[in-house]
Amino acid sequence: QVQLVETGGGLVQPGGSLRLSCTASGRLFQVYTMGWYRQVPGKGRELVANIYPGGSATYADSVKDRFTISRDSAMVWLQMTSLKPEDTAIYYCNVVTYGSMQHWGQGTQVTVSS
Repeated sequence: QVQLVETGGGLVQPGGSLRLSCTASGRLFQVYTMGWYRQVPGKGRELVANIYPGGSATYADSVKDRFTISRDSAMVWLQMTSLKPEDTAIYYCNVVTYGSMQHWGQGTQVTVSS
């Protein structure tokens, strides 16, 4: 099992920045990809970004050039810049193991509003 805890959400004005952190614990040797998803009420959870062990990453088109994902063996970060109101969501940390099992954090609220 892998346990995930997110921190760093909050309220920010449009154009501002936030950094989300996720700490993983447990069977870390099983961790393959690490990533971030987000969800707004009434919609499904969508991929924001994920990152592979070698450091290659994929991003949703809506966040390219504004968000940056990074990781080490036990943590994954999401640096968010030029935030827009439409980035408002609950952000979830996600890990996929080499056995293709998914693990989720509890979520952290990000609100972009003036």
